[in-house]
Amino acid sequence: MTTTRPDPLPSWKDGEAKSAIIDFVERVTSKGSAGFMSPAERIATFDNDGTLWCEQPMQVQVFFLIDRVKELAAKDPAMKGRQPFKALLERDLKTLQGLGKQGLLELGFATHAGMTEEEFGHIAQRWLATAKHPKFQRPYTDLVYVPMQELLAYLRSNGFKTFIVSGGSIEFMRPWAEKAYGIPPEQVIGSQQDVKFELKDGKPVLTRAPKIAFVDDGPGKPVGIYRSIGKRPILAFGNSDGDWQMFQVTAAGDGPRFVGIVHHTDAEREFSYDRASRVGKLDKAWDDAVAKGWTIVDMKADWKRIFPWEP
Repeated sequence: MTTTRPDPLPSWKDGEAKSAIIDFVERVTSKGSAGFMSPAERIATFDNDGTLWCEQPMQVQVFFLIDRVKELAAKDPAMKGRQPFKALLERDLKTLQGLGKQGLLELGFATHAGMTEEEFGHIAQRWLATAKHPKFQRPYTDLVYVPMQELLAYLRSNGFKTFIVSGGSIEFMRPWAEKAYGIPPEQVIGSQQDVKFELKDGKPVLTRAPKIAFVDDGPGKPVGIYRSIGKRPILAFGNSDGDWQMFQVTAAGDGPRFVGIVHHTDAEREFSYDRASRVGKLDKAWDDAVAKGWTIVDMKADWKRIFPWEP
């Protein structure tokens, strides 16, 4: 009597991408295999926006910032006429995209300066509980990708330690990442705002300052990995040129290596974009993937379903 092993990635269609993932995991976890890697070496890093959840038409944290500025403008009406607050309130995506990731981070950090980390965490959680995506009209936490949730769980069941490595704010991601992805706060690496220790009403707190401490995007991602993990990943997943340097560092290590790219090709179920997109542009990393044989995951062709509410 033969038994069939359960499919570890049931939301993935059978094909080259799924086979490449499973073959890699089996190779590095099979004792006696030439590619065997000890559990201590099984480090997997994942971008967040566009890799683990939806990032179009703007990153989720930008929509959070828009709503926060609305609250502040209600108290200070003069903000409505000043840029870049005016662009935020009018959802002027072209102007916002022109600020770039660092400009948006600076704006977000300045807007939330002066509050404690706990206060900011509560604000972010309250917003995520009620805010809805403009296209899908569902909470943003419903926009996680089921195939990637399965992949994270599959890796952890095989002794991998999974990390988020994102250009987004670490303080914004930490409050909800564990519930969404099974990744605890200490395994979230992201852009950081300066904080300072002080006593507030006799209580020790960390207060946010209006200054960027670190941008975890592009070449900053390998730096963030080194500072926070101290080991080179053997697997990295992303979706854009913002992940390119993370891919390069991962692929350059000794032994088996896996680089995966989520290619957004499904305009009907999600969005379709790559080289020409202002958000999540996939250009140089795509060329490198083709040249070096990295795994490109075609969202339309490789995923049976994308979001949790799909059958």
